Amino acid sequence: MAAKKPNVLAASRNDTELQPAALRDPALLLVSDWKMARYISLLLCRVQQRLESQIIVNPRIQGLTADSPTRVRDRPARILGGPQEYAVAREAEVFAMTEALKLQDSIPEVAATSLIGVIAKLEMIVGADRDIGDPTDFPWPHIASVLRDLRAIAGGLPVGHRSRERTRRDVAKHWESAVKLVAALGEYRW
Repeated sequence: MAAKKPNVLAASRNDTELQPAALRDPALLLVSDWKMARYISLLLCRVQQRLESQIIVNPRIQGLTADSPTRVRDRPARILGGPQEYAVAREAEVFAMTEALKLQDSIPEVAATSLIGVIAKLEMIVGADRDIGDPTDFPWPHIASVLRDLRAIAGGLPVGHRSRERTRRDVAKHWESAVKLVAALGEYRW
């Protein structure tokens, strides 16, 4: 007979009635913020890539390839923005990823107060291994194995729901910072 998994955490970050002790775990709040920061950086990456693609194929914009004007001469030029908007999108993505990396760097300073908090910290560590050169080297597979074991014993992290309002607010925050940076760089003559 299989042992029943304990219901360590069955609530979202905002549902404080079900598991109030686990929800106060700083590691859970950290992983929630980290996941949101990574999500925002991926959204901004896609915006930047779309603008980059438009620059490559638009014959009226000095693009990233030398032959772009000749390849699309007969196509109508459609572009979401120009080089200025591309620069802003690129910098906004950098700001968002920097926020995610700062949260990742704070893992050692945040104490987990529950088993699910330990799982949350390991989720961040294993999630960060996707950004390194070779995630098959020691200790990455070993850490992932420990995480799988802990999930089997205690269950996984709660499924978070991203609100559109928060997503828009976070994207806007990074976009505004990038606009200011690009404008300041534009004023500075090299």
